[in-house]
Amino acid sequence: MSSLASGSRNSQNNQPLSLQELEQRDRFIHRHIGPSEQDIAEMLQTLGMSSLDELIDKAVPDSIRMSGELELPESRTETEVLDELRELAKRNTVAKSMIGMGYHSTILPGVIQRNLLENPGWYTAYTPYQPEVSQGRLEALLNFQQMVIDLSGMDVANASLLDEATAAAEAMTFCKRVSRSKSMRFFVAHDCHPQTIDVLKTRAEPMGFELVDGNVEEQLNSPDADLFGALIQYPGTFGDIHELENLFEKWHESGTMVAVAADPLSLVLLKPPGELGADVVVGSTQRFGVPMGFGGPHAAFFAAKEKNLRSIPGRIIGASKDRRGKTALRMALQTREQHIRREKATSNICTAQALLAVIASSYAVYHGPEGLRIIARRIHRLTNILAEGLKQLGFAADNSHFFDTITLSLGEKRDSIYESVLAQGINLRKIGSEQLGISLDEATSAEDISTLWRVFGGENKLPSIEELDSLFTAEESNSGIPNNLQRSSEFLTHPVFHQHHSETAMLRYLRYLQDKDIALDRAMIPLGSCTMKLNATSEMIPVSWPEFSNIHPFAPAEQTEGYRK
Repeated sequence: MSSLASGSRNSQNNQPLSLQELEQRDRFIHRHIGPSEQDIAEMLQTLGMSSLDELIDKAVPDSIRMSGELELPESRTETEVLDELRELAKRNTVAKSMIGMGYHSTILPGVIQRNLLENPGWYTAYTPYQPEVSQGRLEALLNFQQMVIDLSGMDVANASLLDEATAAAEAMTFCKRVSRSKSMRFFVAHDCHPQTIDVLKTRAEPMGFELVDGNVEEQLNSPDADLFGALIQYPGTFGDIHELENLFEKWHESGTMVAVAADPLSLVLLKPPGELGADVVVGSTQRFGVPMGFGGPHAAFFAAKEKNLRSIPGRIIGASKDRRGKTALRMALQTREQHIRREKATSNICTAQALLAVIASSYAVYHGPEGLRIIARRIHRLTNILAEGLKQLGFAADNSHFFDTITLSLGEKRDSIYESVLAQGINLRKIGSEQLGISLDEATSAEDISTLWRVFGGENKLPSIEELDSLFTAEESNSGIPNNLQRSSEFLTHPVFHQHHSETAMLRYLRYLQDKDIALDRAMIPLGSCTMKLNATSEMIPVSWPEFSNIHPFAPAEQTEGYRK
């Protein structure tokens, strides 16, 4: 730059500015929207137009243009907006959640939170349509598929779906596509999660399906033969673990396809649905390190038998060979994509939660099979201790079999006990007019059990956690899981689930995968715009705040004022 030009630029920069101009309240726009004034001028010159207004006038018909200006508040700085969001966050109350219903507190390892969830090298990456710049994410999604296959006991799995409820709706339509039955009736167990049943109702109505809401125990005695499919929750939303193998056999004899909505952490200890004879298994991987986030987003999964591979919705990552003969990953199947199948698409929902599926698979990679066993066994042990202690205090659980959830019939005492527990900072689940549900999770402590006992027991002498723990340690057969439904098969046997259990090893693995990809932190992505690459860093920061991330979607309304505001 010449000295004359430099002097001219400095002269412009030193021109008088008002305090409002110096505060730069519109700086966010210039920081976040890429084109500079010079870029815009060059583009307009190329188009032969004098202004952006002229471009809009020629591009947008008057018939769909709004008149007047948008009524928007004054611009604010990023700091001011974050301060306001912090005030909104303070209006949410982070209580200890024992509501369950498919949403659980979880512990996201710091190495995954900092280097994956909060890392633009991961969250600004685009859908991996271009495998040559997506090998890292494709490997992480392949890990996700293998994790789901192993835990569910099925042959194949996709690279995630939107959430458990919509995955269950996809399972219903999958059953209709694959089944040879002419029936239009689909059985839904009454102890499926209520939000899942609601989505099934919405999906079934326009397709002409009749939903049959029924009791699993009644079906065990007298199976309905006029069905094209059935959905069972395993374990049920109230905690029950049903003996399902014989029922599945009878349904198959009549041509009924069987779908199971399963909690993947429970499948660490429970016999997998694939070994029970399920045709399709769905569920949410939320409790594999993904915060509740007031209901989402979370990565669902969909697993099936290999013979039905091409009827699976969503994307399936596969291994191939490049022209040099080296292993390369790609999206091998995209059965539902509108740009491929158009009117023959198997669904029209968002096909993946890639970032959250990567978090869930990384959680499994970091903990490995033994780490997951420890987490699952600890949750189940605490549930056994809680149930036995409450029994000693005169409150026997309605369900004798369980993984992490028990239901109690309390009659007129229900509401007073609920309120007393709530006063201790713990949310329980109200069921009907007389029952309470209690679900434990990775974040539950022994102190939480004692707190519950004190509320239920009143002035009575409380059981001893140490004594009950010794009892269950010595007599593992007293587990809440029936002996014939305890898992014996291995899972997560691939080397990737055994190699990265130290923080440094996991850190290096995540960096190794990230370096195989192109995301917005390295270059512009010449594809689409429907990703988080449009979100500024300041917009992403609150995602990790506990006041937003650790809120159950069915928490009491008074605890979610910030969210509702």
